[in-house]
Amino acid sequence: MAQTRHSFAKHTHEAFGIGLMYSGAQKSASGRGMVEAGAGNIITVNPREVHDGHPIGETPRGWNMLYFDPALIADTAKDMQDGASDQYEFTRPVMDSPAVTTCFGALFDAITTGTDRAARLRRDEMLFLLLHHALIASGDMTPHNNSRTAVAHARIKQAKALLDDAPEISHSLDDLAHAARLSKFQTLRDFTRATGLTPHAYLIQRRIDVARNLIQSGKPLADIAHATGFADQSHLNRHFVRAFGLTPGRYARAVRAN
Repeated sequence: MAQTRHSFAKHTHEAFGIGLMYSGAQKSASGRGMVEAGAGNIITVNPREVHDGHPIGETPRGWNMLYFDPALIADTAKDMQDGASDQYEFTRPVMDSPAVTTCFGALFDAITTGTDRAARLRRDEMLFLLLHHALIASGDMTPHNNSRTAVAHARIKQAKALLDDAPEISHSLDDLAHAARLSKFQTLRDFTRATGLTPHAYLIQRRIDVARNLIQSGKPLADIAHATGFADQSHLNRHFVRAFGLTPGRYARAVRAN
């Protein structure tokens, strides 16, 4: 996270960089020429791509930035392309894509605030989705138009069963892909088409379902949070409220009243 009026001289990074401008504006040199970015824009840089940065106007500009080792991006790109290539490149230094912005926000939150146990699957899936939507926003890939199927493919059923049978475990995208005998990107894509939820969102929903049943049995909330795979009781509270509009404590009291 940075907020400054500093002008950066031309330089390069050894990593892939992607960020979100949340305030102000700047102009910068890039591999595609001079570009301008303002609040709400996604900004990108490739390894060893020469760039600089200068504020526009009198106010500081602010951005959140993530950097990724080229080997990680190569592995992800290879998986996305079924092993055909490990090459990936950001072809637009500035993007205005709601899908990319949403993915970046989720990935930034998972990396900067999530615990290893709670955020591993979220980090995996959001990196794939971020790179996927960045390709679409750049015009280098067309989105799939397949409608969501009513019945999951047999292989996706195996991945889904892994989450259904043990939602308290911190599953990774590798685990699900192994169960489905698909690449990680295929698993993420087909799981989402089949269920309407990403694997992480589906896992959270399953944990909430189990937690709700345990609340009805009268178990202490802290024990329930631990037993269902949440980081702590506040983590359970946050997701429970988001799903049902009331805290687990209020739900427990309502159950006892009935």
